[in-house]
Amino acid sequence: MRIPNHIAVIPDGNRRWAQSKGLLKQEGYSYGLDPGVQLLHLCHEYQVEELTYYGFTMDNTKRPPEQTTAFRKACVEAVEKITRENASLLVVGNTNSPMFPEDLLPFTKERITFGDGSIKVNFLVNYGWQWDLSNFSMNNNIRKANVTDYLYSKDISRIALVIRWGGRRRLSGLLPVQSIYADFYVIEDYWPDFKPHHFHEALEWYDKQDITLGG
Repeated sequence: MRIPNHIAVIPDGNRRWAQSKGLLKQEGYSYGLDPGVQLLHLCHEYQVEELTYYGFTMDNTKRPPEQTTAFRKACVEAVEKITRENASLLVVGNTNSPMFPEDLLPFTKERITFGDGSIKVNFLVNYGWQWDLSNFSMNNNIRKANVTDYLYSKDISRIALVIRWGGRRRLSGLLPVQSIYADFYVIEDYWPDFKPHHFHEALEWYDKQDITLGG
């Protein structure tokens, strides 16, 4: 089986899952923590080189305060869990905003290796595609340069496969440059209902795709 070197996941459906269980919307985020660790273990098993989690976007911070507090807390806890794994971790997002969790600032400066660091893990927190591209201008020197050099996410490589839980068919601003040639697989189940077979089926689907990168 051909394994994508870089997988990005959009763990959507936490609020809808919570409502389906008779919980408050904000209670759904904490139930997405263990699935994130399970997925990381599966990526290790299949020797995926790089994994990106889409934590929350700058647009998400427009939600009610009880929800923003909950998903910010969940992202901090998710990163803490990753630090106990074999991973080379980088957190990417707008750190100049008060919505960025201060606890995660140390992970934004450079990659930090935990254990053997055998997989690169990127965690997008308070991320916005316009923010990521904001270093661009009409300056000729920039236009002639390598585009990725001017991204805030420049240390994240091209994505081969995007997997989105929750049934939505959209990228929601996920790393627009890195995802330009990504294959996109949608899982109807909500993220807290993650099962290993979701990942296996996504890999089987990817293996059947005609990867040309435009050629």
